[in-house]
Amino acid sequence: MTEFSRAQIEARLAGLDVEPSSPEVVRLQRRLEGMVDGVMTIRRTLRPAAERLSRRPPKDQERFIDAADFVAATSLELAYNFCTFAIPVFERMDPAAWPAWVLRILDIYDAGGTLAAITAMKEAAEAGTLAQMRPGAVELSEVVRVLEGMLHGLEGRRLRIEADDPPWTDTDVVYLPPVLARAGDREGNFRLYKAMAVHLWAQVRYGTWSVDLASVLPEGDRALTLFYRLETERLDACIARDLPGVGRVLEALARQEADPLPGDWRARLRRPEASVADSLALAVEALGRGLTLTPQGYQGVLRPGEVKRTRARRIHREKTLFRKWLRHLLEQEGLRAGRIAVRRAESGPGDALQVPEITIDAAPVAMPPEFRALTQSIMLDLGEIPPEYLVPAGPGAWSPAQASGAQAREAAPGEAPFVYDEWDHQRQRYRKAWCRVREQALPAADEGFALETLRRHRPLLLRLHHGFEALREAPRRMRRQVQGDEVDLDALIEAWVDLRRGQELDERLFVETHKRERDVAVAFLVDVSGSTDGWVNRVEREALVLLCEALERLGDRYAIYGFSGFTHRRCELYPVKRFDEPYDATVRGRIGALRPRDYTRMGAAIRHLTGVLGAVEARTRLLVALTDGRPDDQDGYRGPYGIEDTRKALLEARAAGIHPFCITLDTEALDYLPHMYGPTGFTVVDRIERLPFKVADIYRRLTCG
Repeated sequence: MTEFSRAQIEARLAGLDVEPSSPEVVRLQRRLEGMVDGVMTIRRTLRPAAERLSRRPPKDQERFIDAADFVAATSLELAYNFCTFAIPVFERMDPAAWPAWVLRILDIYDAGGTLAAITAMKEAAEAGTLAQMRPGAVELSEVVRVLEGMLHGLEGRRLRIEADDPPWTDTDVVYLPPVLARAGDREGNFRLYKAMAVHLWAQVRYGTWSVDLASVLPEGDRALTLFYRLETERLDACIARDLPGVGRVLEALARQEADPLPGDWRARLRRPEASVADSLALAVEALGRGLTLTPQGYQGVLRPGEVKRTRARRIHREKTLFRKWLRHLLEQEGLRAGRIAVRRAESGPGDALQVPEITIDAAPVAMPPEFRALTQSIMLDLGEIPPEYLVPAGPGAWSPAQASGAQAREAAPGEAPFVYDEWDHQRQRYRKAWCRVREQALPAADEGFALETLRRHRPLLLRLHHGFEALREAPRRMRRQVQGDEVDLDALIEAWVDLRRGQELDERLFVETHKRERDVAVAFLVDVSGSTDGWVNRVEREALVLLCEALERLGDRYAIYGFSGFTHRRCELYPVKRFDEPYDATVRGRIGALRPRDYTRMGAAIRHLTGVLGAVEARTRLLVALTDGRPDDQDGYRGPYGIEDTRKALLEARAAGIHPFCITLDTEALDYLPHMYGPTGFTVVDRIERLPFKVADIYRRLTCG
């Protein structure tokens, strides 16, 4: 009896004419359609895909089916279309390049959806060559973090990296090709990525955009092309002087890819005092002489119009921010007004990176790192701090923490103000710009809940006050000091033994007692997902009220955020208290307004609070999560995916100098919390009614050791 697939049976029932297939085709069709069964309909069939795949060797069939199954873990709809459109690409592609191409399709799906991924598959299938998919190819997504780290380590403005081809920069973002395969191996292509990134950074650093190119160059692409080839020579010389290693890479590439310039022109552009004016003058001369200059392969293109728009937005934004900083510095000095001036250093004339000194009433003021970076960015654009910048902004609620924050970006209309990557443990890579995070204001509420909590728990509150006040005033004994209030007997005995052995006497023989100086900033991340409905939510809010009262006595800086959300497109945080806000009736009302909401997408919330904490200067920075269960959300975030993403976010926090800790009510937490937080990074409160008693005690142990 002939076997039929489910789709064939449905088609026959619908009156469609479907010829029986060979057993091999039936087997493959059954496997493919079984993988995407959830999106199969009476009008859909993967018989053509099975027929084409049946002509491949069994080993190739398994490689394709494994890839389709991998795609199905992200989206069944995408997997169906993958089976439909990706086989022609699979047939022509080098096996070593196939896994990277599949991941590339998933990245395109993440960014643009199913239609964008289908378009990419069709374009690859119809392309005359798949050279960009050679085994030696390197994808930008693989190396973007390394490249951004490299650029951030260089002088000048911090530049982000995004994908576009050909390479260019708008002076805020460096755009690099999504895939590079020009060199014969991965190492060569990675070197080319570094050369492109540094060369675009050099445009910002060495003054390419210190003039309006659109207004000083003759119209037409030819003049811009000539100028850029000449400016590339000047920038290469600047890079070679300041970054010899990258300079040698550029020199080797230049020998391979472009004809040299006339000797006198090259010498003129490579002088240390050469500027963009020299490149412009030679470009006009080359245009008049009808010369053609071959571009370097790593230089990309110039887009003066985009730079002009970006620069105008940045100048407006940074002027406002600079004036707010001046207001903040005046307040820090305890002044309402003062004569503010700029004093340039004598060394390095004309160097835009020479940050000037800011003075108030002729006295220099300390410039925090964020203010120095802002001043340097202004110098890169304008070459000076204009007089109108030196007028402090008017009074208003603003703090430096509002001007910074890791991974935050400006939002276009209708977009979320914060976008974060998310770790996909199956792909072993980040889903770029995947989570949309919004800070949502809590509804206004009175402080009735907080006041009632304080009344009900008055005995506990008094104990907390006494304990935290003693903690604040507790002296610290420093052993093995060169001088001190008393002799350190242990150190003295060890020193005597060493002396008898003929070793040099250790002078650190004293105990010094001094008041402990606390320098702690802590952010509390409170789970307000739907699972906290009822008593859990009430006890969480009671614990927050008591904790705030205790922390006010201690004097540590702290912030509180609730978190919940629904899928990666709607991750929500609810600021209860920001670092720069006082604990007052408004904050107490927000605590009372915290209510259970949706799901528990923890990774995005942790990344956001890592950015908030990263903007706070403190010796000890803590991120304490208060939750009743494991990470959980729709769109595949349950199980290992959510746990691994949360673990990755916690590792990122530790790398940023932040110490995470979890307080959980989940009695099954031992199944997953040690993997996420480490064996000592969490505690389980097995009796919910004890939570208000435990939170303050746990915090005391975390910060005092």
